[in-house]
Order: sequence, then C-alpha cells, then structure tokens
Amino acid sequence: MKTIINNSLNPYYNLALEEYVMKNVDIDEDIIILWQNSPTIVVGRNQNTIGEINNEYIKNKNINIVRRTSGGGAVYHDLGNLNYTFVTKNISENLNNYEKLTKPIIDAINSFGVDAYFFGRNDILLDNMKISGNAQSFYQNKMFQHGTILFNSDLNEIKKLLIPKNKVNDSSIKSNRSAITNIYPYLPDKISIDEFKDRLLKFILKSNDISKFIIELNDEDYYLINKLKKEKYESWEWNFGKNPKYSFSKEKRFIGGNIIFNMEIKNEIIKQIEIFGDFLGKKNASDLEEVLRGKKFIRDEIYNLLKKEDVDGYFYNITVENIIDCLFN
Repeated sequence: MKTIINNSLNPYYNLALEEYVMKNVDIDEDIIILWQNSPTIVVGRNQNTIGEINNEYIKNKNINIVRRTSGGGAVYHDLGNLNYTFVTKNISENLNNYEKLTKPIIDAINSFGVDAYFFGRNDILLDNMKISGNAQSFYQNKMFQHGTILFNSDLNEIKKLLIPKNKVNDSSIKSNRSAITNIYPYLPDKISIDEFKDRLLKFILKSNDISKFIIELNDEDYYLINKLKKEKYESWEWNFGKNPKYSFSKEKRFIGGNIIFNMEIKNEIIKQIEIFGDFLGKKNASDLEEVLRGKKFIRDEIYNLLKKEDVDGYFYNITVENIIDCLFN
C-alpha cells in the first residue's frame, strides 16, 4: 500500500485528484488518499443535483456543490468529516465488493476502541447508525473506492441541507431514513480529527514512518489535475447540467438503490430519456439512455432489449424485472 498526501480542502481539486490518479498514475501497489473538504454537498454521478439539495436553506450559505464520478447518493462534507480513496488495479476482486475495501477502514476505526461494522450494500455503521457511505468508479484496468468517515461533523446541518431519502434494508422491510452519527462521542480517548487522520493512515500502512510510502506527484501532474478541476469539476455543465426536463416520470426504490426515469414519449416511442438515482454501478447510465432512446415504449420490447444488456453493470443489485416494474407498474 502507498499513499498520496493531500492537504487541500478544495472539493473540486480533491475530486479531480482522485480521478487523475486513477486514470494516469501507474501503480504496482494500491494507493490510499485521505482528504477533507470545506463545507460541500457532493452528489452522485447519476443524480439530479437540484432534486437532492434543500435550495431554500442553502441559498444564503457558502457551501460548495460538486458532482462526483461514482454512483450513490448525495452527501455533505465539512471539516468534521474525513474522506478516503483507495485506488487499485485489482478490479476482479474489488469491483462491487464494498465490504472488502471497507475492511481496512473498519479495522482502523476499531483500533480506536470503536465497534464499527459493515452493513447493507455500501455502508459502515456504529451503534446501528451510519458513519460512512461508499461508492466506486472504474476506468480501464483501474478503479477507486471512496467513502466518508463521520468523525465530528455537524449532523444537524446534514439534515437541513439534503432532501431526506428513504433507504431499503431488505426486500421485506419498509424503507427507513438512515440514522447517522459521529465517531467522536464513542471514542474512549478524545482526540482531534488531525490526530485521528494521522493514526488511521499509520494503521493502514502498518508503519509509524509513512515517508517511505508516499508517492510524490510532479509539476506536470499538478498542472493536469488543476486543468481537470477547472474544466470539469468547476463547470456548471458537470455539476448541474443533467436535470429533468421531461413530462413522463417513474420512480422506485429497490435494494440496489433509488432509480428515476424521466422520459418524453410520443406515439409509443421514447424520444428523450434521462436516468437518475443513487444506484451504484461501473457503467454510465447515459450509455443505457442511448440504448433506450428511439425504442418503442412497450413492456415486452423493453424487457427483451434490457435482457440483452449488462443491466447489473449499470445498476448493481437492480434487476431487469425491477426496472420493468418501475417503468410499467
């Protein structure tokens, strides 16, 4: 395991950094990056930004809004929250295997005398409350998994900034809002988030001397990261551009997450379609939009079309039958 030290608090830079590292840095070992954001709402790759944030509450606050490349739901970051990113070439064992890549984080948190554990599709819980959500992004032969760690965040602010969404625990249990908590109240020895971050990294690297594990980026790397930050992550098109404009909408929540279809249908033909949700998957939903655009909106025809597609690649733990149920029931 190697690490890249990132002390930036700029969310646009931080997301550009992890994408750049995944796509451009040659690695022989996995990389972990620990980082923090100034107050920021981060929305998932497939989400409608406007539909996730409490506009009335946020309009007079100095809070950043940015879209990430991974799926999943919207989250709020502040300086009481610590984020991590694992970058790896070991795709076969790690893709959609959230439990495997959260284990080093869980073990590290437990080393502080806190009983954290993996739960559901991509969460870490403490005392039956969520302290971490995770998501993945994939590119060619590499991927990353990143997640939050609620250490001492303003939980009241989280509840006010985000529009609450229901969460399914399993197919037999009705949806419930996810309760959240911080690690700090459960610590036997109270420490600062900086000390928590330092000890967490040393635990994962299995060394008190992290200097030999650090990957140094060069001037060209930093130039390209900042270019990506400006051209993509700071752009309105990336952060807000994908928003619903269509008259026909279907929405449903399954174990694999929430899924929304916004469509314009004329003479039984899908003229326009956008797919939103907090679902997880290695493939872009926009590719499936292209497959469905121009097709007849007829149950059997859509079913047969989806059966030929790698639906699990778009929607982890959401089946073709689930999609048909969403669209036609």
